Amino acid sequence: MSALPSPSTPTLAAIYAAYEADQGDGFREHLGASLVGKPCERALWYDFRWITPSRFEGRILRLFETGHREETRLVRDLRATGATVLEVDPQTGRQFQVEAQGGHFGGSLDAVALGVLEAPKTWHVVEFKTHATKSFRELIAKGVRAAKPQHWAQMQVYMHLTGITRGLYMAVCKETDALHIERIEADPAEGERLLARAARVIDAHRPPWRISEDPAWFECRFCSHHPVCHLGAAPALTCRSCLHAHPVDSGWRCDRHGQMLDAHAQRAGCARHLFIPELIAGDILEAGEDYVAYRLKDGSCWINDARQAEAPKC
Repeated sequence: MSALPSPSTPTLAAIYAAYEADQGDGFREHLGASLVGKPCERALWYDFRWITPSRFEGRILRLFETGHREETRLVRDLRATGATVLEVDPQTGRQFQVEAQGGHFGGSLDAVALGVLEAPKTWHVVEFKTHATKSFRELIAKGVRAAKPQHWAQMQVYMHLTGITRGLYMAVCKETDALHIERIEADPAEGERLLARAARVIDAHRPPWRISEDPAWFECRFCSHHPVCHLGAAPALTCRSCLHAHPVDSGWRCDRHGQMLDAHAQRAGCARHLFIPELIAGDILEAGEDYVAYRLKDGSCWINDARQAEAPKC
């Protein structure tokens, strides 16, 4: 007979609840370099368009925090070898940041380093990651590019946008504390390809093709957007899911109201919101300036109506 799990205590539940209360919606104002290596462009577009809020249980959020705290230790380890490690840009006092596409694409570097023993005179983009045992073993066996292509793509973007030609990937196994260190060479062609991919996603007014039309495809099943993408769940109601809004240089603009939108306004949406039609699991029956009527896949009718009483009845 399997052992029963230990019962939760009020203190433990309260600790996890505190993490959950502080997590927010998970929406980033830009498309992150850490995401651009995802295999599915539609998933990237959903990320950028704020289609699915992220919600994690407290234990997972605490695990994320542990990963961030490990970075301080890895910086100390690297400095112990004699390397110069810069976690912040001396000119700004903040993390080194890169951006493209009018600020809609970019990311923050964990660090840059000089004096790495394998190439002491060469600056390196440094990326810190934590891994579970299975993931760590695969990393050692295959290397970053094959085992963690999304991490590899992230570093390619950082090197491409900074002009630094080498990267240092430092990974720690969370269960054993073992380290894996791997140098990565910049691939200019790959950097250009990834920037072009980001531009394609950002500029798309409609969702790109899915990686698979099969809801049971493994990359789809484990995607946070699976309910919206394959099962017809409702997307988040924000300006970014509205057909009136689109990204412009250094911001977002609403064509319906003829004004720029800050992050707060984008999250709030407005009474004139109309979903981008491809986000609704159905066929358009009729459309006007402020309404779209759909025949949903279950045969029912739904009207996305910004005018309320004025829209036609199904």
